[in-house]
Amino acid sequence: MSDPTDTNDMSGTAEAGEAGQPAQTSGGGAGGRRVRVVLVDDHRMFRTGVQAEIGRTEQTGVEVVGEAADVDQAVTVITATRPEVVLLDVHLPGGGGVEVLRRCAPLMADAEQPVRFLALSVSDAAEDVIGVIRGGARGYVTKTITGTDLVDSIFRVQEGDAVFSPRLAGFVLDAFASTDAPPVDEDLDRLTQREREVLRLIARGYAYKEIAKQLFISVKTVESHVSAVLRKLQLSNRHELTRWATARRLV
Repeated sequence: MSDPTDTNDMSGTAEAGEAGQPAQTSGGGAGGRRVRVVLVDDHRMFRTGVQAEIGRTEQTGVEVVGEAADVDQAVTVITATRPEVVLLDVHLPGGGGVEVLRRCAPLMADAEQPVRFLALSVSDAAEDVIGVIRGGARGYVTKTITGTDLVDSIFRVQEGDAVFSPRLAGFVLDAFASTDAPPVDEDLDRLTQREREVLRLIARGYAYKEIAKQLFISVKTVESHVSAVLRKLQLSNRHELTRWATARRLV
């Protein structure tokens, strides 16, 4: 889902790869501010696109000091480089963004040189947002964000602010306003993070090719995930799957 102010989304930039144009912003290098950033995402093309969009330090003030594609790499790179902000994907091999946050908790707690995390994900699901915020992330934006807005978000997180795409802020407010823990959905827990992503997009009416493009995976991989979801949930087709997801407010 796009942010109301978005005019150029990051997912399109990722597909363009190195052909993407760097973000121009008066809040970066021109203002004398600098921020050191690590990119954590399991899709190399997306990392390349983000690097091209925000990583020209003299113009944006953002210096990309490292990249990682899974949990172990992320912890190693973050520990070695001690960036001020980490752009963190929610769904990563090795345990996901929440596991990165758990293992980097001492770095976040460092009073003199804290490492702050900003989730940057294709997912806008409430449980993903709430999970990483409870894990210690300072904000959560979707990959539909513009390059300029992403740069601004990075600097705000560096300064200690909390940053959310507009729709997602409500999830966090609702979650922390309630003292009751969310109920456990055993059926949903059978699915992997990637299967949940595919499930939501199928339920929203996306075609397999559109899902493949959105998640940077092949159509055959999408088909495999859908088959696994149907098998685990004991459903017969995508129409039943859509009703199942809608009933649980996952769409």
